[in-house]
Amino acid sequence: MGMAHRGRLNSLHCVFEKPAQRIFKEFLEKVEPDANVTSGDVKYHLGYLNKKNHKGNEIYLNMLPNPSHLEAVDPLVYGTTRAIQEHMKDSTRSKAMGVLVHGDAAVAGQGIVYESLQLQDLVDYTTGGVIHIVMNNQVGFTTNPWQSRSSYHCTEVAKVIGAPIIHVNADEPDLLDHVMQIAVQYRQKFKKDIFIDIIGYRRFGHNEQDQPFFTQPLMYEKIKNHPSVFEKYSEKCIEKGVLTK
Repeated sequence: MGMAHRGRLNSLHCVFEKPAQRIFKEFLEKVEPDANVTSGDVKYHLGYLNKKNHKGNEIYLNMLPNPSHLEAVDPLVYGTTRAIQEHMKDSTRSKAMGVLVHGDAAVAGQGIVYESLQLQDLVDYTTGGVIHIVMNNQVGFTTNPWQSRSSYHCTEVAKVIGAPIIHVNADEPDLLDHVMQIAVQYRQKFKKDIFIDIIGYRRFGHNEQDQPFFTQPLMYEKIKNHPSVFEKYSEKCIEKGVLTK
């Protein structure tokens, strides 16, 4: 997997099961001597390799490290996945798979995305399909979409290789789960790239100094009054009788 830094610590801990203690130690510079994290880079750029058991099967998860250049990791995911497939003699490209998490502004604006996509069907570079997940907060840094790209959707670059694009509402976790299963099944059957455009929002600014109300007053007035995914999904489960309040 390759992804930028937003939400990365959450993913490392909740999905890759990197111990929280280790994450905090890295921020405090109190890591083991052999931990190989003395790069001087910020800690939410670091990666992690872990082995998990799922229904009796061993699954290796590898979050690749990458710098603040948001899409620099893309070709590394393609290359690392291909190297693993070669090592495993996985000629069907079914035992190892790449996943890339993009931002809406970066996937539309950085040329390395297009260059990486062109590796999809090249015989010496193909990995049998990468799943692209676009975290679309509709605001980039603090820029309106129509001021940062010429296409209607941020995922139009996928069309150069004919990759399917599924647009899904970030407020609907069940629907998103269903879409993810479709994406995996598509990739495993057709060995092609596929894009999922998760359309949501950013509740707070780009960083501690950024105040989006200055540049997006109307949008952020709506977001301020919009219930969180947690609140909306809780209400849905209570209404269906799945759980009590």
